[in-house]
Amino acid sequence: MKHFLAVYLHFLRTEHGYTCAYVGERVGVARQLVSNWESGYRRPAQEHAKALDALYGTGELIQILLHYALSAHEPDWFGAHVELESKSNVIHLYECQVIPGLLQTEAYARTVFTLGGESEDPERAVRARMARQEALTRPDSPRLWVLLEQDVIERLVGGPEVMREQLERLLELSERPKITIRIVPRSLGYHIGLRGAFKVLRVGKESLTYTEAAAGGRLTTDPVEVERMAERFEVISADALTREASRDLLRRIMESLK
Repeated sequence: MKHFLAVYLHFLRTEHGYTCAYVGERVGVARQLVSNWESGYRRPAQEHAKALDALYGTGELIQILLHYALSAHEPDWFGAHVELESKSNVIHLYECQVIPGLLQTEAYARTVFTLGGESEDPERAVRARMARQEALTRPDSPRLWVLLEQDVIERLVGGPEVMREQLERLLELSERPKITIRIVPRSLGYHIGLRGAFKVLRVGKESLTYTEAAAGGRLTTDPVEVERMAERFEVISADALTREASRDLLRRIMESLK
């Protein structure tokens, strides 16, 4: 459905003889974003779909197509979200299962890809993951806010040596001025975050959210959902340990692995 939406938007524009710049002007977005809609790289927001329906005289058809394009969980959305992640200004990240890929060491990532059966070529997947982390060292690196469940840092992945290295990596990252890592204590019990991992990204002036699922993920620019996930992050954050208390916990767990 998402591919059909992209093709249909291109069809409508060319049938009317409009340029991307003209459509962008009428809808209130940049020309490049119109092109991204038609390539399937991005999805229109609800208000843009409504404006496109008005422009093309399609009733509510584009809004209906958008609804169904956003309703499924598709594996290729992971790749799209990774590309957006590399261009983000701000990232809010919550994880309740494993160390997020953006923060993993090479050894930890290799264990995940090898034992998890997530890739037919684990070494290639590890290289791609390490390359993905270059976003954290670029001159305009994103402001990164991370919330990790205590179970994530205590789960022994790859053995004591791999985990010590991984925890040391988290400590090192947490000292960087643009990265904040806080731990959500197990004593909190059940809370809304345990429904699943998610990210809220800001790319330029646009905000998006990516939620993970067992058979894929879901990437959306829907303002209502983005706001809902941003609020969820704030709710979880309110009960997380402070930055220094989080570092202390990381150090204690590291010492227990000796």
